[in-house]
Formats: sequence, C-alpha cells, structure tokens
Amino acid sequence: MKRLAAAFALAAFAASPALADLKPGTVAPAFTAPAYLAGKPFTYKLADALKKGPVVLYFFPSAHTKGCNIEAHLFSEAVDDFKAQGASVIGVTAGKIDELAAFSAETEHCGGKFPVAADPGAKIAKSYDAPLKVAGITPPTDLSARTTYVIAPNGKILLAYDNLNPNEHVNQSLAAVKAWRAKK
Repeated sequence: MKRLAAAFALAAFAASPALADLKPGTVAPAFTAPAYLAGKPFTYKLADALKKGPVVLYFFPSAHTKGCNIEAHLFSEAVDDFKAQGASVIGVTAGKIDELAAFSAETEHCGGKFPVAADPGAKIAKSYDAPLKVAGITPPTDLSARTTYVIAPNGKILLAYDNLNPNEHVNQSLAAVKAWRAKK
C-alpha cells in the first residue's frame, strides 16, 4: 500500500503530460471489459454503448485515491447532463481493480450513476495511448493516465484530453458532446 502511495506521489510530481496520440477523427479501439455499476458486475462492450450514442471514456489511475475520487464524483454530478445530450460515461482503470465494485456504488465517488471497468495490466489504456508515463520509468507503468476521450457513435474520437488535474475533464468532455450534438 505504501509503495502504491509513493508511486502516486512520484507520478504527481514527475509525470509528463500523456499527450494522447489518438487524435480527433481516429477510430477508437474496440474493447470489452469486466465492469461494475452500483456494485453489480457486468461485461461492458464499447460497441454496444456506441449504438446508443456518444461515449465519454475516461481513464483514471486508481480507485480510492484523491484525484480519482474527485474526478469520479465530478462525473457522477454531471452524468444527467451527459444523458441529456444522449451520451454515456465509463471510467476505466488498472489500479485497485479489486475495489471497483465498492467504488462504483459509493455515493462520494460514482454513486451508482455510471460504470467503471477493470483494465488489468492497462491493456485498454495502452491501446488508447493512455498509460501513466512517469519520468525515469520505461516502459510506462501498468496504470492509466488521467485521459478522457469522447467517442462519436460512428467510433471516431471527437476529443482527447490529458491532464493529471481531475477538475476539467467533465467540462472538456461535456463541451465536446454538446458541440457534436449541435452539428447533428
């Protein structure tokens, strides 16, 4: 536990910006992952979610850590705004995946309002060029960076936003969804 805390402290001070390589217009990699919604397990399939509308896919380093708690709470507060635009939200992490059931249900985090998916070994994050990159550590860690993608129903990326600070991910992704909707 102390090693993980030290790794996050190091990442907060030494992480380089992720600068996601998947740019708007790129086709998002398809994935299926074990997930939880309000503590209940299910299998999440990006392809199925895209049939219903845009998807806000946000990667976060680990459940039950300060920044990730803030980000999940901000997304849970805004989930109705995303739904009003026809979009859904999914959080994905490789960190503390054994705690995702609780994290998905806890009011101070996801509050059962949107699912979170497990990404053992950060395989999904790596396919989205979103592994946590810490200066001096090669290859990247098996944790995901704080990177948010907005994906249109046709599977193309509308937004790629990287920032270790959790505070703007909701605003950036909601603005992208609204801009997409306005063009429809």
